[in-house]
Amino acid sequence: MISSDVTVAFVSLFILFMVLGFYGKYWRRGDLNHVHEWSLAGRKLGTTLVFFLIGADLYTAYSFVAIPSGVFAKGSLYFFAIPYVMLTFAVALVAMPRLWSLARERGYITASDFVKDRFDSRTLAVMIAITGIVAELPYIALQIVGMQSVLTVMLAGTANGQVVEEISLLIAFIILAAFTYTSGLRGATLTAVFKDILIWITVLVVIIAVPISIGGFGHAFSQVKPNYVTLPSTLVPGYATLILGSALALYLYPHAINGVLSSESAQKLRKSTALLPLYGVGLAILALMGILVFAVPDAMSFLSGFPESSRGILVVPSLILYTMPGWFAGIALLGIFVGGLVPAAIMAMAQANLLTRNIIKEFRPNIKDSSEIRVTKISSTVFKFIALGFVFVVPATYAISLQLLGGILIAQILPAILFGLYIKSLKKTPLIVGLLVGIGSGIYMVEAANNFGTLTTSLFGTPFGSLYIAVISLAINLAISFGGSYIANKIHSSKTK
Repeated sequence: MISSDVTVAFVSLFILFMVLGFYGKYWRRGDLNHVHEWSLAGRKLGTTLVFFLIGADLYTAYSFVAIPSGVFAKGSLYFFAIPYVMLTFAVALVAMPRLWSLARERGYITASDFVKDRFDSRTLAVMIAITGIVAELPYIALQIVGMQSVLTVMLAGTANGQVVEEISLLIAFIILAAFTYTSGLRGATLTAVFKDILIWITVLVVIIAVPISIGGFGHAFSQVKPNYVTLPSTLVPGYATLILGSALALYLYPHAINGVLSSESAQKLRKSTALLPLYGVGLAILALMGILVFAVPDAMSFLSGFPESSRGILVVPSLILYTMPGWFAGIALLGIFVGGLVPAAIMAMAQANLLTRNIIKEFRPNIKDSSEIRVTKISSTVFKFIALGFVFVVPATYAISLQLLGGILIAQILPAILFGLYIKSLKKTPLIVGLLVGIGSGIYMVEAANNFGTLTTSLFGTPFGSLYIAVISLAINLAISFGGSYIANKIHSSKTK
């Protein structure tokens, strides 16, 4: 049973989180009956706010538990997350200010808006919208898995713990849906700042206090086998392609683009993006917690009471609970918990924008503004509860595995969006074919790599070693998109002579 100090601190701060969410409606007032005001906060967020918003958007509850979980279970391979987040911000600095400028000039709300305008193709825009919506669903579900890890640790040993956990998640999502509906991205932004402050406090305190209490990092590393913290040569191709593929994919997710387009100016977006590698430092520290836990006997004893397949996800919450004072553990655990709620809100809003603007509105172009915002708000709520229901009925292992597929899918929209920003020679038909083949080949390779059974890996064996499937399928996609566009341009050129 956890101490009352943990519960009091957790519940008290959650009430403050809830107040901030609802207060967002009155903060920097705007007409929330317009989509750009509700879902992009009127495009008025400055450097600091975009820094916190995108940080909360990309560094989620699942990030806080998944990377340490991977290190705890598999070792060095999962350190790929550290260099990849650094590389992805280089990609963002090149592409996102350009997308922001076009969006401000032409009124884009989503990446699909840009694609439709750039390539004059409703088909391609709808396909990209559907890909974004589908890829985002398991991402939201994984935020809930991260939140569940906190509740599992807090409720361990209590009567009817699972029932209480499910009711707690349901209440949290009802509150989230209510303040998102009324406050939009403004509420998400205020709660993002709150969440990030809690996370940074947690990371800095834990990384100092725990090593001191256990006798230093050397003692923690001595508890694991040497090959656990070194990368076998056979995994080097997989490690490198995981870095590359993940870096290219992260800013393609609708929630990341939603955060980008909320910025007040391209210059402020560049500044906030330049500061975001600070979160990579925090992530590196969090990854080390997957090793520190080996030197905390009470935490290891607690974890041994769970099936081996589910221990990793509980590493960070149990490490915090068994090394920190009760009141601080409550603060830290609440930080992780709301670290799932805030991104879930932004992700569902991004999905709703795609559904309303790029699917429904394509087939009902005369829909009124009042109807558009109402449908957007309602569908945002629906997406949240679809993800919640998914977690309730599907084992967490499958939710985690499906995220592998989500990353492979979202990478396939890169040619149309990132290259579409700069390369004028690309044509819509090759992009459509490339997207379809990229998705199809990616799904097939995932199935083949997992022997057409449970999804457990995203690496596919090749003569060059095991490679991240997203990179292979994206390479096929790019070959078709660029090769097809070259041929189409040659044919067009010959006809005009």
